[in-house]
Amino acid sequence: MEQDNISKFGCGECQRDFETQEALGMHNSAKHQIGQESKKINPKVVWGVVGIIGLIAFAGYLIYFNNGSLTSAVVLSESTGLGSSGDIQKIILSYKNSNYYPNDITVKAGIPVEITLDNSVGGCFRSFVIQNLGVREYSNNPSEKIKFIPTQKGTFEFACGMGMGTGTINVV
Repeated sequence: MEQDNISKFGCGECQRDFETQEALGMHNSAKHQIGQESKKINPKVVWGVVGIIGLIAFAGYLIYFNNGSLTSAVVLSESTGLGSSGDIQKIILSYKNSNYYPNDITVKAGIPVEITLDNSVGGCFRSFVIQNLGVREYSNNPSEKIKFIPTQKGTFEFACGMGMGTGTINVV
């Protein structure tokens, strides 16, 4: 009896024997996908990408709304000279109990108003809006004043740029 000297290559998955390494490789790639990368997308990767995109979008929002003025319809310019006469109504707002303080202000119509947001004011509260008076300003620090001239009498609401901190300004 003659001994078979041919080496057999066995599949570790289904226990079949093959004559050549090449045959075993073809079998594994066709039946068991051994040695091939999976085509499935890992859900952790998907959520990671979504999270990164969300963080980038949020950072863009913060950068957009925290750099400089958001424009104001009735902002005083240095060329008017109104500030030199001393007829400016100066108001200092702070942050207290999760709101502006004071949050009820009275000013006179037709006289320039200068609002300072002190160092206790931060985040979206530094974006100051009086919608019905056309005031929409961002103050990076207390040296940047919010200036406007109230032209119409009445009671107007003011708020931070996100509407979280609120108050009223009474123009008499």
